[in-house]
Amino acid sequence: MAIRKIRISTDEVLRKICKPVKEINDHLLTLLDDMADTMYEANGVGLAAPQVGVLKRVVVIDIGEGLLELINPVILEQKGTQIDYEGCLSVPNASGRVERPSYVKVEAMNRKGETIIVEGEELMAVALCHELDHLDGILYIDKVLPDEEETEEV
Repeated sequence: MAIRKIRISTDEVLRKICKPVKEINDHLLTLLDDMADTMYEANGVGLAAPQVGVLKRVVVIDIGEGLLELINPVILEQKGTQIDYEGCLSVPNASGRVERPSYVKVEAMNRKGETIIVEGEELMAVALCHELDHLDGILYIDKVLPDEEETEEV
């Protein structure tokens, strides 16, 4: 297991569409392990393969409930809306308000090749959408809402 270099927003690899994983092998398992180590080292809650320069449809997430590894994830369902501030390990020292679904249901494979269903609300829904966006070359900064104007009472 190793800590990999996290690509920064100006890196073109982050704007490319990732290819589906065709085979779960030792290289993929090492990638999953390295991504988890890299995410934890950077104090992140999620990391997608393109963020470490690998154009595969793989993400890891841990919002404090344990490590979730998703291979070839697909959103099956989303409901509601929520707006909150997001940041990204590939966009250091920045954040912005983004609208996301408040509920998301995702189908993916785990490291054993088994199909799994993951449902998430609130932070997990945000993390799932944020990381899956990375697989399609989308960064949260593409979705940032304008700041609400602050009004003073007179």
